[in-house]
Amino acid sequence: MPGAEPRTFRSMFISDVHLGSKAAKAEFLIDFLRHHDADIIYLVGDIVDGWRLRRNWHWPQSHNDVVQKLLRKARKGASITYIAGNHDEFARQFQGVHFGGIVVADRVVHETANGKRFLVIHGDQFDTVVHNARWLAYLGDYAYDAAMLVNRAVTRLRQLLGLPYWSFSSWAKVNVKKAVNFIGSFQTMLTEEARRSHVDGVICGHIHHAAIENYEDVQYINTGDWVESCTAVVEHFDGQMEILHWAHVLPEAPVGGEVLVPIDIVAIKGRAVQAA
Repeated sequence: MPGAEPRTFRSMFISDVHLGSKAAKAEFLIDFLRHHDADIIYLVGDIVDGWRLRRNWHWPQSHNDVVQKLLRKARKGASITYIAGNHDEFARQFQGVHFGGIVVADRVVHETANGKRFLVIHGDQFDTVVHNARWLAYLGDYAYDAAMLVNRAVTRLRQLLGLPYWSFSSWAKVNVKKAVNFIGSFQTMLTEEARRSHVDGVICGHIHHAAIENYEDVQYINTGDWVESCTAVVEHFDGQMEILHWAHVLPEAPVGGEVLVPIDIVAIKGRAVQAA
């Protein structure tokens, strides 16, 4: 792909980048943004991880490069909306404010090229743990950090064995019964909110599980994340929605920079699966 023109879409949805955390795949997102462009871009929450920054400041150049890349797209004419999430909830106090061409919102309604209306929201508002037991949410955040340490160890081993990237934490999440039940409950609550909002579907993030599902008259779309699976949702110029998986070989940036080797870009309509 070096030197190739970027693929252009009508709109693009990215969430859960978690800039400020060591687990953020900032280099891969920069590479993805270099090869993909859109007229409309939605940052669907948890782009910056305020929780981790408060615990331990971590902001390498690659994280700053992501911000600069997005600001550059805004300067070139892309309409960019930043939807606040729970990890970047500080942004909710700036709803309606523009920062370098990027406007902040809590939720918006996006209309596709074929006339469908989607509620765009991070989704933490429908996570009962986040709202009713915040201490448990913080505890879960520490547990998630531990899972990501295991994930990095597994990835390094697979790299030494010449195997492609595979997310242990993503695999665990979709194979543990309670996690599966939580994901199902989350999807149900979001689709009910879409019905209450009188829209055709919902586009969200939060649970780090990319999916496109149909629930009778409502379409549920989750953008996934840039910590584990490295996924984004795009809208083509005919209004069709797809999930892109930005698979890669090298999970960590070695000294002196990182060579990115895209293995696969998987466009999925209907039900999302993990890229192996």
